[in-house]
Amino acid sequence: MLAAPVIEARELSLTFQTADGPVYALSKVDLTVEDGDFVSFIGPSGCGKTTLLRVIADLEQATSGTITVNGMNPQEARLKRAYGYVFQAPALYPWRTVEKNVGLPLEIMGLDNPAERIRRNLELVHLTGFEKKFPWQLSGGMQQRVSIARALAFDPRLLLMDEPFGALDEIVRDKLNQQLLELWERTKKTVVFVTHSIPEAVFLSSKIVVMSP
Repeated sequence: MLAAPVIEARELSLTFQTADGPVYALSKVDLTVEDGDFVSFIGPSGCGKTTLLRVIADLEQATSGTITVNGMNPQEARLKRAYGYVFQAPALYPWRTVEKNVGLPLEIMGLDNPAERIRRNLELVHLTGFEKKFPWQLSGGMQQRVSIARALAFDPRLLLMDEPFGALDEIVRDKLNQQLLELWERTKKTVVFVTHSIPEAVFLSSKIVVMSP
């Protein structure tokens, strides 16, 4: 028996009402993401890449159509922590050390003895030895790797990434792309990745979704 898709959307639309009239952010999107896929959304600014990612994550609600995440609606998937989300900016708490930032979701969940999981996730993103550092002591690329480790803290099946390396210089970005690819191959997680970069999408992805305004 074939496994159900991790993400399945049919006729998905999202319309924003503004003073100047409706804005059609998404229009009748069909999407299937299978377990273990690395799927990149690519297209020009304003085509709905981040909006679609936010609908998957239950940060926006579709106007019409259907979508399931791990067989659940997006709200149920969010409440059951079915995914980790990596934003464009690292969004780290400056008063918390690296290990405390990574462990925050585990604190919220009330897990006992999270140290081993924190250690393992920092190892995955090549930050072993930086546990006691604060965000201001790290480079931009290192901060984003902390953000990825935090998103992986409770071992979600799905990782959603919204242009996580877009603000970094090309050399750092290339290095992080290589590390992300290695992480995906090692963990076999499903990844949905938003990018403006065609080379980045081609390098990372098993599937590419091209979007247009």
